[in-house]
Amino acid sequence: MQFVVANRIYVADGWQETFEERFRKRAGEIDKQPGFVRMEVLRPAKEGMPYIVQTHWVDKTSFDGWVGSEDFKRSHSNPLPKEAFSQKGGLEMHEVIISTD
Repeated sequence: MQFVVANRIYVADGWQETFEERFRKRAGEIDKQPGFVRMEVLRPAKEGMPYIVQTHWVDKTSFDGWVGSEDFKRSHSNPLPKEAFSQKGGLEMHEVIISTD
């Protein structure tokens, strides 16, 4: 059973390109984590909606291992300033019960 984490991030006007560029140039630390399957960064198709950064894991234990790792701390050590975000986002966690690839 896969485990999916979706981080909803509301990026303020004028910060979208900077936000996207951060992911294009990311260090790739997550790719090396045990149990990591894939990541998607979804751009909102409608103004005012959040970006969604979605990661797929073999299981919740793998995700928890990433969050507790030095690689996680390093990859989150230089965040964008507060004004880059228009509102508070949220983290959602789900277990996959059906998947069609």
